[in-house]
Amino acid sequence: MPDQTTNPLANPEGFKLGVFAANADGGLAITTVPERWRASWADNVAAAQIADRAGLDFFLPIARWQGFGGETRAREHSFETFTWAAALAALTERIAVFSTVHVPLVHPVYAAKALATVDHVSGGRAGLNIVCGWNPAEFAMFGATPDERGYERAAEWIRIIERAYTEDAPFDFDGAYYNLKGVVSRPASIQTPRPMTMNAAFGPPGRDFAAQHCDMLFSTFSDIADGARHVADISARADAAGRDVGIHTVCHVVCRDSADEAREAYDRYALHEADHDAVANHMAGKKQFSKSHDEDAYTRYAQRFAGGAGTYPLVGTPDMIAADIARIAAEGYRGTALSFLDYTAELPHFCEHVLPLLKEAGLR
Repeated sequence: MPDQTTNPLANPEGFKLGVFAANADGGLAITTVPERWRASWADNVAAAQIADRAGLDFFLPIARWQGFGGETRAREHSFETFTWAAALAALTERIAVFSTVHVPLVHPVYAAKALATVDHVSGGRAGLNIVCGWNPAEFAMFGATPDERGYERAAEWIRIIERAYTEDAPFDFDGAYYNLKGVVSRPASIQTPRPMTMNAAFGPPGRDFAAQHCDMLFSTFSDIADGARHVADISARADAAGRDVGIHTVCHVVCRDSADEAREAYDRYALHEADHDAVANHMAGKKQFSKSHDEDAYTRYAQRFAGGAGTYPLVGTPDMIAADIARIAAEGYRGTALSFLDYTAELPHFCEHVLPLLKEAGLR
């Protein structure tokens, strides 16, 4: 087993909870309401420290280089994630802090050095979200195009990083995607053979990659009752690779004192006052290039893309949300990343009212 015991996610006990996408304008919501998340640096620090003090397990960014247009120019404003993670690591105490990287756009030797830096700043709490990328417009900014065999490149990429940390002397690497001479990267990460890794994948190539190279895999579902099917598929791939992979999902949260208040708030920001042009751009790109959701999700659940990038909605009272999280755990998921319309305004309410219910249920 790798030595990652400094990372809070290494503790197998309890259902893991994290905060997702706070580094980007809007978070995962695509809406015009005035209270939408603006993702200032001060906002990010405040949200990370709220999550840290409450005992949440991880803080996970998205990697965005270009937004989705519309009235809000959705997600055009976002922080680069290695720098973001290192800074937040210095301002938190126990929460795991991830970086998210598009493999084709970041050289593995640079990534090894940057990731090790975050791991040392955090005292061994760094994590790496490995993304192959799906947005051709973003890749064009770098003079690149998405690779249909991107996970083959990613396998070489992560092997180079692991070898850079574990080999005693400089090494050469001769692969299909990288031809490198005299590779060395010191200091190595505190976690061995590397910091904890994750991938978000829905299709077979991504799931096979995660089964072979990642500690965590994030996957979506349209209905909670359908979650076990995805867990079984991913678990079978991990078993075939002789590895244990923690299967997680992603949800967006609207938690209010009454169910009617929660539904009204959700409909307001994600339906009536959604940034409809940006939502359409986002959904079209995801449907054509990402393959990250069930095919019918784009027509059946359009509100979810405005509310939280197509993730599952946890909308209701604390009791309702705790019950839904318990159902997700019962399907076999080990945790979920959460997004909010306004993290600093809504995360404290979630932590105060939902976390105790999860503890009573034996999930925390």
